[in-house]
Amino acid sequence: MKGESPPIAFLFRHPAHFYALGFGAGLAPVAPGTVGTLVAIPMAMVLWRYTGNVGFAVALVLLALLGVWAAEITGRNLGVADHGAIVCDEVVAFLLVLFFTGPDTLRIVAGFVLFRAFDIAKPPPIRQFDARFKNGWGVMADDWLAAGYALLVLALWRWIAS
Repeated sequence: MKGESPPIAFLFRHPAHFYALGFGAGLAPVAPGTVGTLVAIPMAMVLWRYTGNVGFAVALVLLALLGVWAAEITGRNLGVADHGAIVCDEVVAFLLVLFFTGPDTLRIVAGFVLFRAFDIAKPPPIRQFDARFKNGWGVMADDWLAAGYALLVLALWRWIAS
């Protein structure tokens, strides 16, 4: 099961699997990380509509902690700490990006492209972090670093444009 996508039944064997696999997005046959990243957009829309910044931030922290737990269990059960089907890390990290972009369509698209680029390319220290930490925290943290890079570029873009 190391490189292959788990069967759909795996999704429902444990609540951690359901969350870690991005409610099913991680089972996408092509680019599950990208599909998982997209899951964050409707979640952010709900948070923008029904919570303020504090509510969004609290939800982000809780979802991140839930992701650490879910990624740890799911990685162990799949036999690969950071299996490609585990996408809760992309969901939470992109939610972090969306917290700062707000509901502006251009910023959302730019944030998406930047986040995916940094998550895929894994520039230093992301690649080193990803290689060193093989547990729930490591699965989540390398994507937080990619989100940080994306936010830095977005901030520079905004500063240059103003």
